[in-house]
Amino acid sequence: MIRYALKCPNDHSFESWFKSAAAYDALLGAGQVACPYCGATDVEKALMTPPVSTSRAPSTSKGTPAIADQTSNASPSEATPLAAPRDAAEAALKAMKAHVEANSEYVGMKFSQEARAMHDGDIPARPIYGEAKPDEAKSLIEDGVPVVPLPFTPKRQTN
Repeated sequence: MIRYALKCPNDHSFESWFKSAAAYDALLGAGQVACPYCGATDVEKALMTPPVSTSRAPSTSKGTPAIADQTSNASPSEATPLAAPRDAAEAALKAMKAHVEANSEYVGMKFSQEARAMHDGDIPARPIYGEAKPDEAKSLIEDGVPVVPLPFTPKRQTN
């Protein structure tokens, strides 16, 4: 497994894991590597510095231990967990996802059928979310079914 720091043309930075460098190249060539923020598929590798640790703590010239992580004054036990939002936009997205998941029913790949049936009055209306193929979503929109794409993936598809 290999981790790459990636960047899209809209200056969104993100990381992703790949089976190998060849797997990354194949997925990128097929247009399957996309920015999680805007969906752009013309991403490129960004400069990435690997974490390097030593067997002893760094010290200042007076022999006092220096801060190990220069980007944060927090000790390793106080470090921000990886799941914590990095900025306000990420926090808002996380809150929106939690709200949708708490107040809606996940219907999976049956989303198009369920949304259409509710719109036609065949079944009672209720808040739902799920997945639809692009042509199905386009058909729903063209037929006046009120749908909107969500900027996140369902829990079952996240690492």
